[in-house]
Amino acid sequence: MIKYAASSLMVRLLLHLPRAPPTYRPLLLPLHPARLRAAASASFPLAAMSTTAQAVADEKRAVRSEVRRALKALSPDQRASEDLAIQSNILNSSWFKASKRLCAYISCAQLREVDTSKILAEVLSQNSEHDGQAKDIYVPRVEDKNRNMRMFKITTMDDLVKNSMNILEPSPLDASGNAREDVLSASSPIDLFLLPGQAFDRTGRRLGRGGGYYDTFLMRYQELAKENGWSQPLLVALSYSVQILEEGVIPVNSTDVPIDALVTSSGVIPISPAALERLRS
Repeated sequence: MIKYAASSLMVRLLLHLPRAPPTYRPLLLPLHPARLRAAASASFPLAAMSTTAQAVADEKRAVRSEVRRALKALSPDQRASEDLAIQSNILNSSWFKASKRLCAYISCAQLREVDTSKILAEVLSQNSEHDGQAKDIYVPRVEDKNRNMRMFKITTMDDLVKNSMNILEPSPLDASGNAREDVLSASSPIDLFLLPGQAFDRTGRRLGRGGGYYDTFLMRYQELAKENGWSQPLLVALSYSVQILEEGVIPVNSTDVPIDALVTSSGVIPISPAALERLRS
């Protein structure tokens, strides 16, 4: 049954987002009637299968596999075009300019993540110029294989080193041998998280790569913000067009943290009430 459900997932991938403001609604691929019936019959038992953790995990693996194929099929030119547009949409927005403290991921081309290099370079250059738009920025470091991840403050790209998978991460100590500031120990709240992911939908579902690092960290930070009486940060994911799926395709469980908004090459898709209020350009 799981295999049968997985076979219909790819036809639900959303290839384009219309450009009419303020909200960008995904378009579905035209389906042959027989495939429509297959999709309907496959989606119906999803709720029943989701009653067990194993079934949900199997469904997630199937979605990841399909999205990986779609990402692999993106031409280098299309990826570069979407990377540039997504980062420009963020850098040119009033909500990003107004942010003072943020967490952002260091993109990895091998994982086909949306590029963040332009965003990081812009933030770090502003900080060095002290032009009144300086931001504190924290980036992730994976500590072990048990979903433990930390976010350390950096001030330059030289603060990053390659880990065992050649992914750039902040070293725990700075050049002077002092411990870097950990966002979970910081005295001020974060405004914004810029998040990666494998797949998303317009209801706020986010599918990661299966390690659970971001969901675990986000739940910890949200609890910290609640304890300190801080406003919750906006959780904004960056997404290629082929990563946005039809509503209901992505299975979730209680440990999956929903996002507030998506940024695509076509614009911003606000999802939560907080995003609708704060992500107005």
